[in-house]
Amino acid sequence: MGIENHNEWTAKINGLKKYTTHILTVLEKVKKKLASTLRRICRVGREDPRRVFHSLKVGFSLTLVSRLYLMEPLFEGIGQNAIWAVMTVVLVFEFTAGATLCKGLNRGIGTLLAGSLAFLIEYIAQETGRVYRAIFIGTAVFVIGAAATYTRFFPYIKKNYEYGVVIFLLTFNLITVSSYRVHNVLKIAHERFYTIAIGCGICLLMSLFIFPNWSGQDLHNSTVSKLQGLENSIEACVDEYFRNETIDEDKEKTLEDPIYKGYKAVLDSKSIDETLALHASWEPPHSIHCYRLPWQQYVKLGDVLRHFGYTVVALHGCIQTQIQTPRSVRVLFKDPCIRVAAEVTKALLELAESIKNHRQCSPEILSDHLHQALQDLNTALKSQPRLFLGSKATNANKTNMYALAAATAREKSSQDYGSLLSSVKTDTSALLKWKSQRVR
Repeated sequence: MGIENHNEWTAKINGLKKYTTHILTVLEKVKKKLASTLRRICRVGREDPRRVFHSLKVGFSLTLVSRLYLMEPLFEGIGQNAIWAVMTVVLVFEFTAGATLCKGLNRGIGTLLAGSLAFLIEYIAQETGRVYRAIFIGTAVFVIGAAATYTRFFPYIKKNYEYGVVIFLLTFNLITVSSYRVHNVLKIAHERFYTIAIGCGICLLMSLFIFPNWSGQDLHNSTVSKLQGLENSIEACVDEYFRNETIDEDKEKTLEDPIYKGYKAVLDSKSIDETLALHASWEPPHSIHCYRLPWQQYVKLGDVLRHFGYTVVALHGCIQTQIQTPRSVRVLFKDPCIRVAAEVTKALLELAESIKNHRQCSPEILSDHLHQALQDLNTALKSQPRLFLGSKATNANKTNMYALAAATAREKSSQDYGSLLSSVKTDTSALLKWKSQRVR
């Protein structure tokens, strides 16, 4: 009996230990998960502190508009329609002032136009009988709905006023259809318009005057960062291609590729640039000099930078290919390639600084150094024709067809070199023309 009791107690103790270990394991996992979530939350705030202020502004705005529903005097004056002010804040309040202005004005204009048109339809429908009134309202809903939806396919309307058209359709149908059953629809429409105006007003005040975030400033900073990113990518390409030591593949996989990091933002920026430029066009002048910047020129510059970024992508692809040029051959072109890269990065940095500081670009970047570096690189390429065209002795031993193909390739390569030189000459003439105009 003693042995059985001992074994029973031992089993209970072991089971309790397993249960305790399991609970501790679960608690440790929960602790790690909470710590990871907290780090992620803090990282989002550290990346852009404006996100924290924007969240606080939205919370404060919702608190203000909720007073319309919570306070008895205000609720008695506005009624159930006070909830539309809360919905307006949720839908209209965006991160930047330009986006908030765009959605707020679209919502206000769409509501006003829809209400005015709905009142006109209701005034005309009152002169007919009940059956004809229903037919007239149904016909009006069909015609206005189809026409408003068709306008959304126009590029200008879709780009600037699509949200306003959606609000127009929603408000027009609500008022027009409700007027057939509800006799006091005019009062309801007035109250909804007032509450929507209150919500839009609070959003505009908070976004424009309390720690404003400007879309134009974001577009300006992103353009500068794209120029700097391309400069870093080109510099990293040249450094990686001509460095002597071997690359540790295991170590490289754990680190983010600086070349890809530099041009990634450029290639992914088309939709972001267009959206920021659209929202910036709605913003009032807020700079020190109180003038509007040409935001669409930033979009055009972004297109040019993306085309330039494709060249960096091609260079990056050449570096990552399995078949590589021997390092003994690379040394032949190291100095001219480094010079060209240095001149290009110098121009990109000067452009970035001039845009960042709102000043005219320095004329030194259009100097003869870049032209001379290109000529030196072209001379270095032409000085080693066997590396690109092959040996004549080897071609003589081949068949006539192969000889013809080699000759064709040789002629095509010569044309490419000629076009390269002609392009350099064209750049030189353009440079001289620009300088002469500047002297005048």
